[in-house]
Amino acid sequence: MTDTSPQKQSSKEAQFVLHPHRSLSPFGFLILMASIGIFSFVFGMVFLMMGAWPVFGFFGLDVALVYYAFKRNYRDGRLYETITLSPEALKLTRVHPSGRCEEFDFNPYWARVRCTTDRPDGRTSLRLVAQGREILFGQFLTDDERRNLADALTGALISSRTARF
Repeated sequence: MTDTSPQKQSSKEAQFVLHPHRSLSPFGFLILMASIGIFSFVFGMVFLMMGAWPVFGFFGLDVALVYYAFKRNYRDGRLYETITLSPEALKLTRVHPSGRCEEFDFNPYWARVRCTTDRPDGRTSLRLVAQGREILFGQFLTDDERRNLADALTGALISSRTARF
């Protein structure tokens, strides 16, 4: 999820912070896993009493796989991107879940935001383009969020150029 309105850092600087959306809270995750665990245990015991003991193990395996999938999803949700814009520089910073940080610097005078629908499924892609470089960003955003961010960032770039001159 993103806040497409720029956050003012100083009178001439704007910052956009992009985070992936996660709808299930940690407390909701606890309730969901407890429900799945209880359900699997109860029905696993029914199958165990009927003599189908391997089914009990598969119910446990299902719980473990659901737990792993959610934990992996939450880990991937720690990815975020920050776009900082001033009249002198446009910086895209991508922080991966592992803590690895990537930074891309652009001259805001030459930078352009490109939001295109170039995929067969109709999804959009968002790129920063300047001086022969093209950086894909905001891949975890929805199509509407990408369009809104493209409009807001384009407006901020135009404002930044007029503030510079």
